[in-house]
Amino acid sequence: MLLIDCPWCGVRSEDEFSCGGQAHIVRPPEPAAVSDQAWGDYLYERSNPKGLHYEMWRHTFGCRQWFNLARDTVTDEIHAVYKPTAPRPELES
Repeated sequence: MLLIDCPWCGVRSEDEFSCGGQAHIVRPPEPAAVSDQAWGDYLYERSNPKGLHYEMWRHTFGCRQWFNLARDTVTDEIHAVYKPTAPRPELES
């Protein structure tokens, strides 16, 4: 079981959280000008790396706030937890 350090509430069990998928996905600036293929890629294509992955998480059974988390998908080790408004930390995988 993971222990996740919520930026607002502190360390809690992973049972209190929900993963919201890949973090730092940028919406196309002009959606009407994007092709159907590119729009489909934006909506559905996500990376699934073996190693370091940046994810969005929500403290569902706590403060209900969203935050970002850098986690190793092989070991489940958490490398960084940061608020959505903070810049993405550059970490070595």
